[in-house]
Amino acid sequence: MSCAEDDRSATPLARTLGYARVSTDSQALAPQVESLKAAGASHVFRETASGAKRDRAQLARLLKEVRPGDVVLVTRLDRLARSTRDLLNVLGAITEKSAAFRSLGDPWADTTSAHGRLMLTVLAGLAEFERELIRARTGEGRARAKAEGRKMGRKPKLTPHQQREARERREAGESITAIARSYAVHHSTISRLCA
Repeated sequence: MSCAEDDRSATPLARTLGYARVSTDSQALAPQVESLKAAGASHVFRETASGAKRDRAQLARLLKEVRPGDVVLVTRLDRLARSTRDLLNVLGAITEKSAAFRSLGDPWADTTSAHGRLMLTVLAGLAEFERELIRARTGEGRARAKAEGRKMGRKPKLTPHQQREARERREAGESITAIARSYAVHHSTISRLCA
């Protein structure tokens, strides 16, 4: 086998892909792009979008293009994610591709090192713990509200008097659609009531 054949069968070299984001057009992407290129990014995905926006096209493109062995690089974590949960989701997507992640401004957020992987694992554990606490508090609040006789869920669209009246009208043969229209509610509200 010749050297040329060896080169063709080899896997592509790992790349460092940068992601730069600003929230508004009045902010400059250039400083982030310069920092990422200086740190070795061969390509920088640039985006002007609020961190709160779910649809960040360039981030989605980066996550689609990342290959095993690549490193995704950002200047700071807040450029990548809007919350801990969002950060963990993005890092999960990167990890699924067998790629690594590094933040220039947050040295502990570096999955290329054992220490960084440990820190991010701890962060994921804390986020899961926080979710469980919220679930437990919500459940306790519901139980307390029920014990106090408070009704849960959305307020009924019809008063008890209107509900009785609607049932009587239905029993008298009036159509569900006509009854619903008279109370300005969806016909399914009356259907459930009369079931």
